Amino acid sequence: MQVPAIAITPFSQKLSAPLLKHDISVLQINLGKICNLACSHCHVEASPNRTEELSPEICQQLIEIIQRFPQIQTVDLTGGAPEMLYGFRELVKAARASGKEAITRSNLTIYFEKGYEDIPEFFAQHQVRVVASLPCYLEDNVDKMRGKGVFDKSIQALQWLNRLGYGSDPQLILDLVYNPQLPTANKFSLAPNQQNLQAAYKNHLQEHFGIVFNNLFTITNLPIGRSKFHLQHRKLEEEYTSFLETNFNPTTLGHVMCRNQLSVDYQGNIYDCDFNQMENLPARSPHGEILTIAKILEQGTLDIIQEIQTADYCYGCTAGSGSSCGGALL
Repeated sequence: MQVPAIAITPFSQKLSAPLLKHDISVLQINLGKICNLACSHCHVEASPNRTEELSPEICQQLIEIIQRFPQIQTVDLTGGAPEMLYGFRELVKAARASGKEAITRSNLTIYFEKGYEDIPEFFAQHQVRVVASLPCYLEDNVDKMRGKGVFDKSIQALQWLNRLGYGSDPQLILDLVYNPQLPTANKFSLAPNQQNLQAAYKNHLQEHFGIVFNNLFTITNLPIGRSKFHLQHRKLEEEYTSFLETNFNPTTLGHVMCRNQLSVDYQGNIYDCDFNQMENLPARSPHGEILTIAKILEQGTLDIIQEIQTADYCYGCTAGSGSSCGGALL
């Protein structure tokens, strides 16, 4: 007997009005898909076998964007493992030279790979804000999601960053990211209360490893990338999306990260967020034109987009307390 499909209300129909862009203040750049890990929840589907990365031409255009527009407050570098990818150091230096915050989304284990051993010192020298993935403070849970031995290397990397002043020096910010484990049955849950979980992380890591950090961000697993494949394999995708819809919280809409962010891929294409980038849902001008970094440079403005492109996975960012690259929204 065929199981009837679950009716999911299109996300756009949940909105009382189109989701509109605010002034752009964050430039998030996905430098490519090369990574030394292949995590089970990775929405980018990054791995050591991928080859996609930034080109010199696009890198130069991005540096020009960073230098030309004072309204950009934050340059947020992600991947893959961004530290492995072309242009990473140049973009960090351009951001810092322009007085902007530079963030790197780090998997921590990259510091132990040949050729990247100086990365922590580079971060400290340029006061890069490190947002590091540590989906749990327990070894077994981390290794299940990210690979055997990843937890131990992550702890060593955090201790390394602490020795350089990260987590204690106000100029050296170290944040951690929590992701829930992917469900294996139809018992779903939202991320725990961010403030309470942060306290638990801080107590455990300080007590057992002497580690200090600034903030914990809780991020919901959206049904895209490897998370989507995981859910589809277990025939849970529709149920999970329905669960997220059930927990839709309209008060999160004023705070979603796509409001003030441009997301750029390694080819220079522009999206409203990194999730839309991975699902190939490009940002558009009011005339429906697909946008690129070259187009922004040509028009001389970051604020071309009026209406944000949405899809049903947007329920992941707007369920419960909300979710963004900066953690819970409420």
